[in-house]
Amino acid sequence: MQAVVFDRYGDIEVLQYREVEQPTIKPDELLVQVRASSVNPVDWKIRQGHLQLLSGFNFPRIVGSDISGVVVEVGQDVTRFQPGDEIYTFLNPLSGGACAQYCAVPESTAAIKPQNVTHAEAAAVPIAGLTALQALRDLGEIQAGKKVLINGASGGVGIFAVQIAKAMKAEVTGVCSAKNLNFVQSLGADIVLDYAEVDFTQQTQKYDIILDAVGKKNFADCENVLQTEGVYISTLPSFENLAPMFLSLFMSGKKAKLIVANANPSDLGSLRELIESGEVEPIVDRTYSLEEVAAAHAYSETGRAVGKIAISIEKVSSQ
Repeated sequence: MQAVVFDRYGDIEVLQYREVEQPTIKPDELLVQVRASSVNPVDWKIRQGHLQLLSGFNFPRIVGSDISGVVVEVGQDVTRFQPGDEIYTFLNPLSGGACAQYCAVPESTAAIKPQNVTHAEAAAVPIAGLTALQALRDLGEIQAGKKVLINGASGGVGIFAVQIAKAMKAEVTGVCSAKNLNFVQSLGADIVLDYAEVDFTQQTQKYDIILDAVGKKNFADCENVLQTEGVYISTLPSFENLAPMFLSLFMSGKKAKLIVANANPSDLGSLRELIESGEVEPIVDRTYSLEEVAAAHAYSETGRAVGKIAISIEKVSSQ
């Protein structure tokens, strides 16, 4: 099969489009014909070697995590899926494997894809959508009427966070660049702030939840604009947040938390319901082919993408 792999850590030049061996599946896995993937910042941070203490030195490695595709084979212990099912999920980012014509997927992480979107749109959802959902619902304990601020509201996680928070009837403030103010408002944000003109950490408004979807602020920056029992949630671990996150485990009051998305069929099912009901829409900024993954990584690294960057993988003949 064709895949995009790298044999060492480095810049986009290490990415190679080449033929590799098709994966074999374990009894509890699905062999999936990948129809689309998407680019998340964690993908190119791993490729650059920033997480090598976790990702190790097992090469070659196929890049990518998010997938949407068609089941072509099931392991002998699989009960929830059969060949022909369209599924979506994400693979362990530290291992990768998504930017390929086929991949092996644990049954325990997969869910039926939303029926009203394309594979490219569905592949834009798993990591970013689950990060937003699990951050707001599980860590933030979001409720109707809560005041929620999304920093980085036009990015991959941000677009889902704004829409999910509105679906849960929260009052949403979105922070983004000037050129994206109207876009974020169209997602449902009640208030939009241009980060170049307004520093939300210096305002008088206080929030129940601050989701820093781009890791540009830390708990100390945001503490003064959190409600007494408010929660600051970051998508990126940082040295400045380690102490408050540790203290949050034992102390009441304002809390700092880190969100690490978990792929599970229940939450993917919740996202599917929100998408099929029209309450959440995946937003794809640009779509690249499998051969163009390096260019997709380069665009993601600019930080200018509005929504997600999709990778379309042409249909290949079935086995």
